[in-house]
Amino acid sequence: MPELPEVETVRKGLVSLVKGKTIAKVEVYWPRIVEFPEVERFQQQLVGETLETVDRRGKYLIFHFTHYELVSHLRMEGKYEFFKEATPLDKHSHIRFIFTDGSELIYHDVRKFGRMALLKKGTAKNYKGLLQLGPEPTEETFDLTDFKLQLKKSATMIKPLLLNQKVVAGLGNIYVDEVLWLAKIHPEQPANTLSSQRVRKLREAIIVVIEKAKAAGGTTIRTYLNALGEAGHFQQELQVYGQTGKPCPRCGTPIIKIKVAQRGTHLCPHCQKLKKV
Repeated sequence: MPELPEVETVRKGLVSLVKGKTIAKVEVYWPRIVEFPEVERFQQQLVGETLETVDRRGKYLIFHFTHYELVSHLRMEGKYEFFKEATPLDKHSHIRFIFTDGSELIYHDVRKFGRMALLKKGTAKNYKGLLQLGPEPTEETFDLTDFKLQLKKSATMIKPLLLNQKVVAGLGNIYVDEVLWLAKIHPEQPANTLSSQRVRKLREAIIVVIEKAKAAGGTTIRTYLNALGEAGHFQQELQVYGQTGKPCPRCGTPIIKIKVAQRGTHLCPHCQKLKKV
């Protein structure tokens, strides 16, 4: 699943490729991707709309048009592909945005899990999925005091808690493993057992890892490409994710993989000890 750094890279690519373009026609081939409104209105209302910019909140993309805002979530394998002229579709191409200059933006999704909602301008902030998001993992918006309170009131294991987008926005399986390794926290450690010092280090690790991954254009695992058709390269900097059996970069102990809350989880058993409650 594209996580925050990948979605941010897609956003930047879309801005560089389609900002300022006007839609001439929209073709929807898999209606379930459109949550709101009904497909016919979705297609009609976008005709004549000019894309002013593309924002991101957590893992959501927000397309700002002249009179509407389009909220898009890529889910597992959704991606946007830009073409300078009409191009043949494949079986995984589900929505085509045709611009007045003849170029096209195609939404491609192998699993068909992605979703889009077209809302009146200025109302995307009230979209249910966006309302439920926690803070962005940045120094400015990710408040340490609030984070401590969130963890202190939860006995949930720290890994699944960090995957909950209500706690902090944008983290997924790859980056949670990396963050917990950097902060020296076992993924099964109950959140409310972490000391104030450890929570502070965890917050710092989240900010550092996400910023580095954004700068690297995200992580390419399997099919992720950004809107320019380029792969990210943060996978070259992964310390534990996908590194089973390799030596921990910090202590040399072999990295192991376990299941935590049904998710494959990578850790160093020496650096990330599960502390008794």
